[in-house]
Amino acid sequence: MATTTLSVPEIHCDHCRAAIEGALSPIDGVEGVDVDLEARVVRVDHDDELALGSVVEAIEDQGYDVPGREAYMRA
Repeated sequence: MATTTLSVPEIHCDHCRAAIEGALSPIDGVEGVDVDLEARVVRVDHDDELALGSVVEAIEDQGYDVPGREAYMRA
């Protein structure tokens, strides 16, 4: 298992937390999600094989930007 920390500067409230947790939890390979509102990061515990692009896309689908997204979108 691995943990990836993503900067999501726009998160600030419980609605943001619920939206991101709800979007990421169903993804196959995601084992846990921690949305840290104070640090404005999302920590994702996941299988080593998980394509992180799917995580980034799920966050963006909720309306949040992920700076540095290109690093996670590689094949």
